[in-house]
Amino acid sequence: MAMLVAVLFSGVLVRMLPLAVPLPFVQIGLGFVIAAVFQRGVLIEPEIFFLLFLPPLLFLDGWRISKLAVLRESSSIIQLAFGLVILTVIGVGYLIHWMIPDVPLPVAFAIAAIVSPTDPVAVEAISRRVHIPRRMMAILEGEALFNDASGLVAFRFAVAAAATGTFSLAQATMSFFWVAIAGLSIGAGLTWLIMQLRTIYTRRVGEEPGSEVLLSLLTPFFVYFVAEHANASGILAAVSAGVMMSYSELSGRALAATRMERRAVWNTVQFTLNGMIFVLLGEQFPTIFAGLASAAKEAGGQSLWWLPVYGLAVCLGLVLCRLLWVTVSLKLSAMAARRRGAEPPEVGARVILAVSVAGVRGAVTLAGVMTLPFALDSGAPFPARDLAVSLAAMVIVFSLLLASVALPPLMRGLHFAPNSRTEREASLAQDAMLRAALDSVAAGARRRGVENPENAALYLEVAENLSGALRRQSGEAADVADTERLGRQIAIERELRLEAIAASREAVFHLARTHRISDSLAREQGRLLDLHEAHLR
Repeated sequence: MAMLVAVLFSGVLVRMLPLAVPLPFVQIGLGFVIAAVFQRGVLIEPEIFFLLFLPPLLFLDGWRISKLAVLRESSSIIQLAFGLVILTVIGVGYLIHWMIPDVPLPVAFAIAAIVSPTDPVAVEAISRRVHIPRRMMAILEGEALFNDASGLVAFRFAVAAAATGTFSLAQATMSFFWVAIAGLSIGAGLTWLIMQLRTIYTRRVGEEPGSEVLLSLLTPFFVYFVAEHANASGILAAVSAGVMMSYSELSGRALAATRMERRAVWNTVQFTLNGMIFVLLGEQFPTIFAGLASAAKEAGGQSLWWLPVYGLAVCLGLVLCRLLWVTVSLKLSAMAARRRGAEPPEVGARVILAVSVAGVRGAVTLAGVMTLPFALDSGAPFPARDLAVSLAAMVIVFSLLLASVALPPLMRGLHFAPNSRTEREASLAQDAMLRAALDSVAAGARRRGVENPENAALYLEVAENLSGALRRQSGEAADVADTERLGRQIAIERELRLEAIAASREAVFHLARTHRISDSLAREQGRLLDLHEAHLR
């Protein structure tokens, strides 16, 4: 309840503050107050955190992300989600071991692995404040969806090497492929099976929107649970389940009421869980601060003030690895394009730097580092555990700060060429919908005219009027010269319709307030008016 209240008030506070403070920082601050002042904070229990928060959020991201955009940028996403993670583990791992020699190299690799994956929730939170081009956002979202699995697998093997003192590259490689392929297959396969059974059931007994919404809420938890018990990646299972759910939705079998209710429920779930993650993150900081003295001792007895310096250095190391990887990747892509005879797109230095600082870390990193064991297999204490937790927390805060401060000036003033592909797709969709609607109206009028000869002329008249209204609604002018005038007509009609809807709503609510009609009827009529208004807006 405390976290939910904090999420509620964060939206109010962020509008009241005189400075433009990013919402995640407000939520982290409220979480800190809950834990430090009111003593109501809870510690992250990694297994519960991963089961409760990640499946629905990653499922929704996989559901709603543009599959076409991900396919177009699949090369960049795969390179960032897997290749960059390997570079980060090696590069940042050696950096940590070089800065703090008391940290064993396997433990340094474990810290580097757990800070390597970007967080989809944090990336989305930053993108709300900064205009990020669609292509760049597709790459960042795709990377965040898939690099959790690669980072957590690398973390698991680094921890095993630190605990046992042994490491097998062949075993690690085979395990990674199993974790990835099995996770993707379980998520997609189980969701496909669920949707097939659901289709068979609804054909026989009909569809209940409430049950459909509940089924969509349970699916990510189910596939995550099954994948984890198969020693596969529950994260990738949730992502692939969301993608499969998206393709199932495109079949158009669900009722309109089901789609509307499902969208509303999932929007609420996403808003609530996203906020709770940052509040929960803030609730960990009192405990982390209490362990700073121990962390400083594990860093070789250094002063406490060296810890944020180490955290900032690790954060800058992550940015440098991204900068190096993105630059080299673009060069190689340009060379490959020229060999094919194509002209590679020109990418400026500011965009490359923006991609480098946009790799924001979040609660997934902190939850992962909390799974570090307290003791080695020999029974000795796990080396530098408190230091690892402290560094991970600092990297999260510094990466959020860096992205919040650096991205707005980096993106300001950049002019991106209009996405002609997107415009063509929008035009194609509008044209297809209009032609299908016009053909349906004409065919329906003819069919009903044959069935009811006495009303044949009336059917044709209504069909002609409806076709004209559909053409105006879609913005299709009979003459190219009339396009501008038609646009003004549509805008005026929209304003008048919105005013008419507001007047109609007030009239029906007035009847209910004066007890001349039932409030249930007023709510139903109000819901229909709300849908019409939302469509117009």
